[in-house]
Amino acid sequence: MSGHSKWATIRRKKGAIDAKRGAIFTRIAKEISVAAKEGGGDPEANPRLRLAVTKAKASNMPKDNIERAIKKGTGGLEGMVYEECLYECYAPGGVAIMVDVLTDKKSRTTPEIKSILTKMGGSLANSGAVSRLFERKGQLTLKVEQISEEALFDLALGAGAEDIQVEEGIYTVLTPPSEYEAVQSALTSKGLTMEESEIKYIPMTTVEVNDKETAEKIMKLIDNLENNDDVQSVSSNFEPGDGIDLE
Repeated sequence: MSGHSKWATIRRKKGAIDAKRGAIFTRIAKEISVAAKEGGGDPEANPRLRLAVTKAKASNMPKDNIERAIKKGTGGLEGMVYEECLYECYAPGGVAIMVDVLTDKKSRTTPEIKSILTKMGGSLANSGAVSRLFERKGQLTLKVEQISEEALFDLALGAGAEDIQVEEGIYTVLTPPSEYEAVQSALTSKGLTMEESEIKYIPMTTVEVNDKETAEKIMKLIDNLENNDDVQSVSSNFEPGDGIDLE
């Protein structure tokens, strides 16, 4: 067991991560369509699609929505063609940010991302400058009252997880991307409900920010990025200092 992230706790309390169900469904539908376009519409033969469908079901996305998104991806229905983009960014205070995007028009999205960054004192980084600071990991979070720490430890690590963290009533299970699906299946098979479940960029080290004004600016920047319709997820190595009260 390891780790405590004040920033992760703040984000959960503020409901900053996909707080609106409509936004969740839109983002997952995009992922399903892209996965189906790349690897076909059969989840059993397409691991990326299988993961997207699993996430959709975990978010209580209606079956019709899932099937429609698959058909759009495979050409069975007319729909937008999405392009995957990854923006590497700098925020104030030397904080690094990774922004995952699925967009039907990159020429629209890139200026929007740049504008958000510029207004809040951030900027785009060169390719590789920021991504080297992160690792791609599966991350699943669940409330601690669902299962004991020892039972979760045995269950998750037995299925391939590599670390379990606990903070303020929440377990965070980290997995290699290759083991994410197996760990998620192991947890859901026991009737456990995930608060979040995705493969995302996890910072290898964090940057502590001890100036409240700078920390607030970073928080607003991340919120604004997450609120962009084309953004799938935002990851950062931001960590407020112990003396910074942002809640």
